[in-house]
Amino acid sequence: MYLSRVRVDLNGLSREKLFDVMNAEAYAGHQLLWQLFPDYEGPRPFIFRQELEETEEGRGPKGLPLFYLLSDREPTSVPGLLEAECKPFTPELNVGDRLAFRLRANPTMAVPVPGKRGQRADVLMAAKKPFPPGQRTSQACVDAMNGKAREWLESRAETWGFSLPVTPELGAYRQHVLNKGRGKPVQFSTVDYEGLLEVTNPGKLIETMAHGIGRAKAFGGGLLLLRRP
Repeated sequence: MYLSRVRVDLNGLSREKLFDVMNAEAYAGHQLLWQLFPDYEGPRPFIFRQELEETEEGRGPKGLPLFYLLSDREPTSVPGLLEAECKPFTPELNVGDRLAFRLRANPTMAVPVPGKRGQRADVLMAAKKPFPPGQRTSQACVDAMNGKAREWLESRAETWGFSLPVTPELGAYRQHVLNKGRGKPVQFSTVDYEGLLEVTNPGKLIETMAHGIGRAKAFGGGLLLLRRP
């Protein structure tokens, strides 16, 4: 695997693409990053996350888009458009290691439908649904949504090779609507998690990182970023 930090030369984008990328429009990022693999044909070989680049002093964002990319092959920079700083990714993990993590994920659950195949539902929207429209910005509703978001990650952590020794912090919750031409728009949500995890199964955790967590991986979800605290 390869872990890359990818910067974008905004002068290489059309006006339309510029607005999409600056607004973190997920499909625009997905299309843009495909250009790092010009000779490859096959299933998407990467997962990614879009951020805002920080100043060298770490005193806040520059406001420029920055992508983190995990891929099964080495990306190739695109002169005048994409600069990829890449290194082989071969993490050495042991049972009991505690690592700081960041994750942007699309929490969904299976909802049974009598006589049909189960459907996927947004965990946070399901938590919000019982509240009357006038109460959906109340603290009680926010607490219910946050609780379900944390429960989604905590209940699946062991199957992904880790446990959560402390309750993770939650960041932005975003709802996305992608219009990809004709047909029904693609709708999904993402939640940012941050906290501390403990490795319970190193091989499984590395496999989890390679494949990503949750759905919407083509649109900037699923990349698990780790660092030693």
